[in-house]
Amino acid sequence: MRLTPMRFKDFTWPHNPEVYTVEYRRRLAVHNVPFGACVLQDLGSAYRVLRGSGAFVGPNAYEQFRKLAGVFQQEGPGLLIHPVWQIERAFFASLTVTQEPLPNYVQYAFAFWEDWGGYAGGLLEQSAEDSSGKSTAAASQVDYIVKKGDTLWSIAKRFGVELSALTAANPQIKNPNLIYPGNEVKIP
Repeated sequence: MRLTPMRFKDFTWPHNPEVYTVEYRRRLAVHNVPFGACVLQDLGSAYRVLRGSGAFVGPNAYEQFRKLAGVFQQEGPGLLIHPVWQIERAFFASLTVTQEPLPNYVQYAFAFWEDWGGYAGGLLEQSAEDSSGKSTAAASQVDYIVKKGDTLWSIAKRFGVELSALTAANPQIKNPNLIYPGNEVKIP
């Protein structure tokens, strides 16, 4: 059976990587309790790491690697199309040469981090109408309901506010490391 070639952005592998690994990651928080024990809190799935390795062989081996390195230098996520695994929106996280220099042969390893596209549309500015009926940026706070996997840091990042401002706006949260789905967080 011949598989279609793996692709990322505008690069198509001349032959598929020899090894491809999918690593599922989960975020956990550790909370110390008396007498040296601890409790783990499941913060939900974080992302997948897609790793692989292979070799470019032949007179254009170094040129193929330079093309792949050029794609690595491009900013932002792209579609990673693997012949067997599902299509992923991912960031090209690392590219490594893994052998001594040899003529017509480049052995490499790579890693992609899955991007769930939480910021794909960017952050949108909320607007409100002033007393004259004109639209202005909202000066009031926004209420956000915590979802599974949220942390105060991730909420602050999502809304573009400093973590210190977020904790100051939410004095009801006694321990900023412990928030639960359904909690209400005020976004300043």
